[in-house]
Amino acid sequence: MIRAILVDDEPLSLQLLEKKLIDTGDIEIIATYTNAESALEQLKNLDFQVAFLDIEMAGLSGLDLAEIISASNPGIQIVFVTAYRDYAIQAFELDSIDYLLKPVMKERLDKTIARIGEQILLQQHQLDSKQIPSLTIHYFTEFAVYNQEEIIKWKTSKVKELFAYLFMSHQTYIHRDTIIHDLWPDQDYKKAKIQLHTNISYLRKTLASVGIHNPLQFTNQSYRLQIENYVCDAEVFDQLSEKNITDQNIAEAERIISLYTGGYTEKNAYEWAFSKATMMKEKLLSFLYQLIDYFTKNDNGPKKQHYLQLLLKHDPYSESAIRQLMQQYLTNGNRIEAITLYKDFTSLLEEELGILPEPATSNIMKQILID
Repeated sequence: MIRAILVDDEPLSLQLLEKKLIDTGDIEIIATYTNAESALEQLKNLDFQVAFLDIEMAGLSGLDLAEIISASNPGIQIVFVTAYRDYAIQAFELDSIDYLLKPVMKERLDKTIARIGEQILLQQHQLDSKQIPSLTIHYFTEFAVYNQEEIIKWKTSKVKELFAYLFMSHQTYIHRDTIIHDLWPDQDYKKAKIQLHTNISYLRKTLASVGIHNPLQFTNQSYRLQIENYVCDAEVFDQLSEKNITDQNIAEAERIISLYTGGYTEKNAYEWAFSKATMMKEKLLSFLYQLIDYFTKNDNGPKKQHYLQLLLKHDPYSESAIRQLMQQYLTNGNRIEAITLYKDFTSLLEEELGILPEPATSNIMKQILID
């Protein structure tokens, strides 16, 4: 659970946000305040990871409070919640993780929480490795590289792709011809070879500009990328998702899931990353099933429902998940939601695959109608 405090001088807005955050099942509310001064008085005694702050408040503003919080603990994530768009630039100048407009929508809030969870997990990974990374590398959804939180601008999109390709096989030598085949598949070999050398040169210069010197080794017609002092979302996910879920690491397990914000280089559509993307998605689904089993055994209906819904978002054809979610809706007394879920699933199968649900799934629906 992510520990949070809420500060808003409008009691109704404060109550609504508190309810929405609790309903996500990911946030533990440590304290709520109707003015910044009260929060400031207790700041030293609070153990929290994120602060949701209204901006316009009588007395000390949310922007002022954010500055004080960040100065005392730079690791605290700040989310501004306001009815006004005018403060967006100031909010991001204060390095807030997000900026929410009232009324806060569930879908938008889910994205914020996922972003917070990812940042907290990456911070924890940095502490565990006892080093501050010079690079933060993101593969999920869209490939991006940051140097001390500032995004790296590449000479060309191909230089960016070359780095993504080489880092995927970090510290492993890849033959020059394999790189050419994967990155310039339709180009004449001699021209592709020149392109490779040109992009290698640009890559060296870009990395040198952020203080990373001699990261590329070349031997036996093969290149190897070797970088120290970094953190990578896909690598963290890959390593930690291998763990079995227990009572001791359940909080960490939920943060791991938050790292998977979308498919591996999904927006980049790199063909050479397809097999890796498939493998990572399989790991995600496997880990989600583990989480669902854990919360089933621990009789935590809201969490079970949340992760079943997330699983179906990534694997909409999973009949096992459909059946479990239908049963969970029925347990909660949400008969209409169970029926709607079945109808939507049936339509999906008929339109996309031309088939009907399995008998085990249809039998649940029949039992609902009988009852």
